[in-house]
Amino acid sequence: MYAIVDIAGQQFKVEEGKFIFVHRLEGEEGSTVSFDKVLLIDNNGQVKVGAPTIEGANVEVKIMEHLKGEKVLVFKKKRRKGYQKMNGHRQYLSKVIIESIKE
Repeated sequence: MYAIVDIAGQQFKVEEGKFIFVHRLEGEEGSTVSFDKVLLIDNNGQVKVGAPTIEGANVEVKIMEHLKGEKVLVFKKKRRKGYQKMNGHRQYLSKVIIESIKE
């Protein structure tokens, strides 16, 4: 069984017991968060598609830890002008485990 869920503006395919990394969520480590924007549920071949969401369906996740992603380097250069600019960014993420998917 899996579901497609909208979490903080991004869509994720989730299955029970799996880990995913999402943008930083409000809440402490170890707390449980519920998402009700479920777009699709597949239960062993029986597919339910929402328009745009499935009413009454929700996905509960447990926040395992808050962390930072890998560094992304941005390098800008204009040739023959002596202009170079290096910039870096690390995204704040939350590692969550999917506890249950309810229809």
